[in-house]
Amino acid sequence: MHISILTFDGFNELDSLIALGILNRIKKPNWRVSIASPTARVESMNGVVLESHVSLHEASSADAVIIGSGMKTRDVVADESIMAQLQLDPSRQLLGAQCSGTLILAKLGLLSGVSACTDLTTKPWVQEAGVDVLNQAFFAHGNVATAGGCISSQYLAAWMIARLEGVDAAKSAIHYVAPVGEKEEYVALAMKNISPFLSDDLAVV
Repeated sequence: MHISILTFDGFNELDSLIALGILNRIKKPNWRVSIASPTARVESMNGVVLESHVSLHEASSADAVIIGSGMKTRDVVADESIMAQLQLDPSRQLLGAQCSGTLILAKLGLLSGVSACTDLTTKPWVQEAGVDVLNQAFFAHGNVATAGGCISSQYLAAWMIARLEGVDAAKSAIHYVAPVGEKEEYVALAMKNISPFLSDDLAVV
């Protein structure tokens, strides 16, 4: 199982790295989480430099993909050479987008007729792309999920784990990273956000 997190120059560390940390709570030999970038190294909005694990081309063949956000997302969607590498397909992949990553999904035509979540800064650009933006942290339709607000990256990660490994695995991952003394509350909130978008056999009762 390969999950790839698309991470571009100017990326928001909270979006890419919180998801990376939570997803890696699954400890199985075939479970792989990668950072995918158009270049060997990318620099965050705060000067943190990451080395990518895989190319965008390899990420496009992953079982699941999260598109992170950043300060330069509008530059990304304007770059035809980058966008052409993103061969994403919800019929064979789970797809998620965080904040301005939602704009990338929109520009790829993967949110046609579907509402979505994003951050307040990106909201007008996503609306200009013809997508109805919801005033909530998380929403999923089929195999495509979007989240709005940096800390909502935990919901994307939990949703992907629940879809791929089950609800108990998602609860365990959130429980591990949640603050001491608040673990049950964090797990309950995460499940409240993602449960409506899980199939009946996975939904939290």
